[in-house]
Amino acid sequence: MDIFIQIGLSFLGTACFGVIFNVPIKAIPWCGIVGTLGWTIFHVLSQAGVYEVHASFVGAFVVAIVAYIYARRLRMPMIVFSVSGIIPLVPGGIAYNAMRSVVEVDYLTGMEYGMRAFLISGAIAMGLVFAEVIMQLMFRFMRKGRTSIQSFVKEKKATKMPPKVTR
Repeated sequence: MDIFIQIGLSFLGTACFGVIFNVPIKAIPWCGIVGTLGWTIFHVLSQAGVYEVHASFVGAFVVAIVAYIYARRLRMPMIVFSVSGIIPLVPGGIAYNAMRSVVEVDYLTGMEYGMRAFLISGAIAMGLVFAEVIMQLMFRFMRKGRTSIQSFVKEKKATKMPPKVTR
């Protein structure tokens, strides 16, 4: 039951941030779906015992892949979906605890929370970048036809040496 509440709240939170970021009306539900998928992946991996930095990386990676797909399908920039989609993954509570610990002069705990927030934020950024690079490479290869059999046959014929003429 807890997972359904978290999925609903992640959809609602992501969609509301889409409204704040002035996302077009028709894209708001799709932004919510992107954020929900990212959060669900993160939550399931975290509950399975995966370290939260790795789970954040995979969640951000999924957010970027789905955002890229929706951006192409709805003919909108990818950033429309990815910015609002990563909102549930942002370690705001951990960063708050880091600042609170520093203010309370508990520097060791503050450093621990700060490093966790820093590592999770870096993992989110790396997940977004890696997914975008992989998608760019995939579409570049698909555009040039390197994945089709026709281009392979065409290239094979072009490199074939002409037979020698004997006299």
